[in-house]
Amino acid sequence: MNIQLIQGVFSSNEAIELIAQMIHVKIKYHENKINSQSNEEDIKSREEKIKRLQKELFELRKTIHSKTNNVKIEAIIKIE
Repeated sequence: MNIQLIQGVFSSNEAIELIAQMIHVKIKYHENKINSQSNEEDIKSREEKIKRLQKELFELRKTIHSKTNNVKIEAIIKIE
């Protein structure tokens, strides 16, 4: 099953806002899991995932801001 989450052409600012909001939801998910878990391994793993997401968002912002054209985004959730 596939869910077409995003499909379209966006201005640079719209693209950053949309993707940033999605990444922040994922970060919040991991933060909530960290607060409810006591397993140190899981906590460290989730902290690493949060850092990776933050770094990717930073890189994405730099990349998209360097573009003057619109940005095409397609995001599909694939469930197997």
